[in-house]
Amino acid sequence: MTIDWQAEYERLLRGHRHERLDAEAVRRFGNPLTRRLTEADVREAEGELGIVFPAEYRDHILRYGDAGRGFRQLWRGPRGWGWYGDTDTNYDLLAEPFPHPDAYDAYDDELDAREPPREDAGAWEAWDAECGVLQERKTAGAVHLQEGGCGFSTLLVVSGPHRGEMWFDARATCDRILPLKLGGRPVSFADWAGQGMSMVPW
Repeated sequence: MTIDWQAEYERLLRGHRHERLDAEAVRRFGNPLTRRLTEADVREAEGELGIVFPAEYRDHILRYGDAGRGFRQLWRGPRGWGWYGDTDTNYDLLAEPFPHPDAYDAYDDELDAREPPREDAGAWEAWDAECGVLQERKTAGAVHLQEGGCGFSTLLVVSGPHRGEMWFDARATCDRILPLKLGGRPVSFADWAGQGMSMVPW
């Protein structure tokens, strides 16, 4: 079966959100910078997003809130529950398992090897869209919890076998998504928060 990569890429891009905090949003949904979350809020968010938050993250936002604590705030905005200011997370892929890079490295290399010449515009655009689809799926099942500037972000995995782990999206410089480690083991949300929420994998 031939895949229409352009159509698939455009479909996946619709999973991103670009919401603004304006006076009407604050009036209807509250200010995400000050509102404290309740157990009912968190359960509603989990149900709407189709995921269960890792226990350490869940406990933290209920006990301390998340406003002003170095990561994006969970809030109920015009398009429902999500993370305030987050344009990077693909909400349509949140419930899919987060893939370890080993699962797609060979496909990534194979895509690079078969890049068509730019002169063949149709083939190149289809190839570019296929690359875009792969890039979107690399962060399936993860929230871009903290924006690090210059294209970097820290991910909280919410679905799949790596659920609860913190990863670092370093594709802006090395084209890799890297696990955060502490003493040779995967970093959990509690580890990350305890280290000041400023860990990098190098």
